[in-house]
Amino acid sequence: MNRPLELGRPISGKRRLKDLLLQKDNRHCADCGAQDPKWASANIGVFICLKCCGVHRSLGTHISKVLSVTLDDWSDDEIDSMFEVGGNSSANAIYEAFIPEGYAKPGPDASHDERAAFIRAKYELQTFLKPSLRIVSLPSRTTSLQSTFSTKIMDSLRSNSSQKSQEGMVEFIGLLKVKVIKGTDLAIRDMMSSDPYVILTLGQQTVQTTIIKSNLNPVWNEELMLSVPQSFGALKLRVFDHDTFSSDDIMGEAEIDLQPLITSAIAFGDAGMFGNMQIGKWLKSHDNALVNDSTVNIVDGKVKQEVSLKLQNVESGELELELEWMPLDQ
Repeated sequence: MNRPLELGRPISGKRRLKDLLLQKDNRHCADCGAQDPKWASANIGVFICLKCCGVHRSLGTHISKVLSVTLDDWSDDEIDSMFEVGGNSSANAIYEAFIPEGYAKPGPDASHDERAAFIRAKYELQTFLKPSLRIVSLPSRTTSLQSTFSTKIMDSLRSNSSQKSQEGMVEFIGLLKVKVIKGTDLAIRDMMSSDPYVILTLGQQTVQTTIIKSNLNPVWNEELMLSVPQSFGALKLRVFDHDTFSSDDIMGEAEIDLQPLITSAIAFGDAGMFGNMQIGKWLKSHDNALVNDSTVNIVDGKVKQEVSLKLQNVESGELELELEWMPLDQ
């Protein structure tokens, strides 16, 4: 893996690791949600708190190799593994894809027994994982989960990338179809109403819906297509009020984390081989704009995700969308 440069020099491994830890999805323990985790499982690729760290150590290094973010020495391979997994959100989209409805994850104040039962089910027994991705750890093997499960996913990503399209120096791994369904209780920007439209931005690409005149509860049902670059970030969404004689007024914004959708889709491969089922989840938190948890599902051979967002930095407004992952070979 090529390492980033800063002022012509490679950025240190510890600096890269701390930068990853500062991402919003990694500011809470992957297992219990405690704030400010300072430990990590280098082979699973998650950041964890001190209490969960003790349970991870008890699993053995063949399942979870625990290191301190600040105190321990990390190899370049271990740091690269953390980046390849993508952090807590990506890992949980896989390891917690099949948590039963009504099942409560342990919280920061959970007892040791509750914490241990959940962590063992999640990583050792792989209870919430898709059955075909489960790995049996043999005593005679010291190969880490990173060299099995996580690498299996990343190898799949690289395999799909070999069929990539190119535009200049940008490499694409797939296509994202976004259906902008409707808005609800949007903000007033004219005298009594607004003329809303939606702009979506992914990397250097920007697409836009049609303008709907004088409507605070617009229904678009409009499909927009974006190419997904290999180094994709969040899908940025902005709603504007169209003005004829002045600059358009913003009516709110939000970001959509694409990791749960894309990681789950790549892990399952050909969705047409499976029946309708849930394969991932993006959890509502104070760090995102979700109205409620958003599940990733295989529906009629397609990987889709329904998303309801509360618009940010505005007095009111919600937006409903449907995302669909499309491999390049489709």
